[in-house]
Amino acid sequence: MHTQKKNPDFNFNTVASIIFRPGAINDLANIVKSKKFKKIFLVTDQGLVNIGLIERVVNIFRKQGIQIGVFSKIVADPPSEIIEEASRQAIEYNSDVIIGIGGGSSLDSAKLVALLALQQESLEQVYGVGNIRGKRLPLILIPTTAGTGSEATPVAIVTTGKTTKIGVVSPVILPDIAILDPQLTLGLPANITAATGIDAMVHAIEAYASKSINNNPISQNLATKALSLLGRSILTAVHSGNDISARCDMLLGSLLAGQAFANSPVAAVHALAYPIGGHYHVPHGLSNALVLPHVLRFNIEKVHTPYEYIAPFAFPELSKLQGQERAFAFCEALANLSKECGLEQKLRDVNIPINSLEELAKEAMGQNRLLVNNPRELNQADVLNIYNLAW
Repeated sequence: MHTQKKNPDFNFNTVASIIFRPGAINDLANIVKSKKFKKIFLVTDQGLVNIGLIERVVNIFRKQGIQIGVFSKIVADPPSEIIEEASRQAIEYNSDVIIGIGGGSSLDSAKLVALLALQQESLEQVYGVGNIRGKRLPLILIPTTAGTGSEATPVAIVTTGKTTKIGVVSPVILPDIAILDPQLTLGLPANITAATGIDAMVHAIEAYASKSINNNPISQNLATKALSLLGRSILTAVHSGNDISARCDMLLGSLLAGQAFANSPVAAVHALAYPIGGHYHVPHGLSNALVLPHVLRFNIEKVHTPYEYIAPFAFPELSKLQGQERAFAFCEALANLSKECGLEQKLRDVNIPINSLEELAKEAMGQNRLLVNNPRELNQADVLNIYNLAW
């Protein structure tokens, strides 16, 4: 196995309790009751309200006589104002537990609402890595997409100003309980299944190859298992959305990849994806997919070993190749997978003008928290070149 160091010293934090089972959502009220919570505050998005899922959850609680308030204004790449509004409502409601249900944006928002609802610190004070000083309310997260792994990460991403994405990173915002019910993902449209699935694969790839001093054998093993599950099931999940076995693989793969990168952080693919999402509102998973093969090719020119090792987990047919050849074939296989999933292939396909690439490159260089983990160092000219190749 490719390892980053001989005698690893590392910290590994993850969610305290994971419940993974088709139909697990039906036990939600019993879980909450067993913890003696009285007033739930649910953080979600309007899309889940529209398909009737939130009404179903609310009814589960009301039947048990448990009070529940709902905030459903979360949007993709949530702006700080929306998170602050949700936090004010949670305070007014006097909540004793926060439940996040939805995609990564809803789960990230719920983490921050659980923190801010105790009124010990402001959102501005906690931006960055390790800046949370206080505690949070109890927190339960329930993903409805198989991609972000947010239910197992100490990270919440916020949009500040018009376009900038900032991370809040601290073990404090890992949830107490993650409930993963693959049935909740059965209705996911093909494009969201594809983008979130590739996002999960990126988490596993970047976690495995991360230059972080905290890259560790637990993350590496989680990453390779995640790639096996995601690689074998993503096309089935995209093209046969009601296949519960494929949906189980995707949700579990996403969770394992989330646990991996929560402790061995992601790198340049994410750094280059964030400005694309921030400026052009391209979904995060798709932003990652658009730059992924180009960043990996750049890395493999100088550092191919980690990619050579992990390639056959996602694509078993690559085991017959060796060395740098296998690593480059891994890039091609990922690019082809994105195409077979039906995702857009070029930045121009998502209406990004070529004259904006310099500004995107400048902004990507600001994502230093991520760039330091990349196996090969990048400067602004390198980033611009990658964007040009992706255009």
